[in-house]
Amino acid sequence: MLQPSPIPATARPRALALWLFAVAAMIVAMVVIGGITRLTESGLSITEWKPLSGAIPPLNDAQWQAEFENYKKIPEYQQLNQGMTLAGFKAIFFWEYLHRLWGRLIGLVFAVPLIWFAVKRMIPRGFGLRLTALLVLGGMQGAIGWWMVMSGLSVRTDVSHIRLAIHLLFALALLAAVVWTALDLIDLERNPAGRPARLTRVGAITGAVLFVQLLYGALVAGLNAGLVTDEWPLMNGAFFPGATQQGRGFLDAIVNDPAIVHFIHRWWAWVAVGALIVLARAVRGVDRRASIAIHSAFGTQILLGIVTVMSGMNIALAALHQLVGALLVAAAVWGAHAIGRRG
Repeated sequence: MLQPSPIPATARPRALALWLFAVAAMIVAMVVIGGITRLTESGLSITEWKPLSGAIPPLNDAQWQAEFENYKKIPEYQQLNQGMTLAGFKAIFFWEYLHRLWGRLIGLVFAVPLIWFAVKRMIPRGFGLRLTALLVLGGMQGAIGWWMVMSGLSVRTDVSHIRLAIHLLFALALLAAVVWTALDLIDLERNPAGRPARLTRVGAITGAVLFVQLLYGALVAGLNAGLVTDEWPLMNGAFFPGATQQGRGFLDAIVNDPAIVHFIHRWWAWVAVGALIVLARAVRGVDRRASIAIHSAFGTQILLGIVTVMSGMNIALAALHQLVGALLVAAAVWGAHAIGRRG
C-alpha cells in the first residue's frame, strides 16, 4: 500500500526555493547599494520617512527645491556641505532614493508571491510561519534603516556607526535566513520525507567568527576607518597603530576608535579565514561546489580588502568588497546547510 506524501500534492517547494533565491539576490544588491550610499555620503539626503508616498521622487523644480530646503536644515549640510548646489544635492539624493526604492521592491517581490503561494496552497507544511516571519523581519529592516537615519538628523553630521552596523548585520542575517530556507525547500523537493537542516557545531562556530568580522566591517564603514591608512600590512608605518584618540577605555576603543576598529577588522579576517577553511573542508565530501564557493569567496574578499585599503578607499573597489562580503555569507550558509543535521 502506498504511503501518503508528507507534503500536500499542491505544494511546490522548488518554485518557492527559486523565488527565495531571487529575493536573496535582491538583498545582495541592496547591500551593495547601501554601501555605495554610505561611501558617497548620501544617506542623509532624504530627511523624512514616507513608506508609501516616498516611492515617488520629486517631479518638478518646486518639489526638488523643497527636498533641498529640508536637507539644508540638518547638521550635515550646515557644517559640511554649505554651498552645495541643487545639482550636487540631486547626485546624493539619487543613491538614498535608490536604496529606499530597492527596499520597497524587495518587499513587493516577497509579499505578493507569498500571498499567491498561500492562496494556491503551494507552501509545504511547516514553512508558512517561517516565510511569514521573514516578511515581518524584512519590514523591521526598513524601520531599522529609518532609526539609523534619524541618528544623523539633529546633532551629528553622520549616522551612528552602531546603528549602521545593526542595519547591515540585520540585512546579512536576513540574507542568511532566506538562503537557508531556500536550501531546505530544495532538500524537500529531492526528499519529501526529509527534515529541515540544523546547524552543526562547525557551522555555528564559523558563523560566530564570521559575525565578528562582519560587525567590524560595518564599524569600519560607519567610522570611515578605512581612511586611517592606505598601507598594508602596516598601518602608517607600524603594525599596531594605537588609539586615534588617547584616554579611551578598552571597551570604548574597540568599538569607537577608527584605528583600533580598522586594526581588528584587518587581522580578525585571518581568524575568519581559518574558520572558513575548516568549514570548507568539512563540506568538501558532502557538496564540493559549496566548498569551492567558500574558498573562492574568502580568497577574493581578502584580496579586495587589501586592495581597497591601498587604493585609499576607491568607491568601486569598496563596493565590490561589500558585494563579495554578502556573497561570502551566502556561501558560508550553503556550506553550513550542506553539513547540517537532519535527524
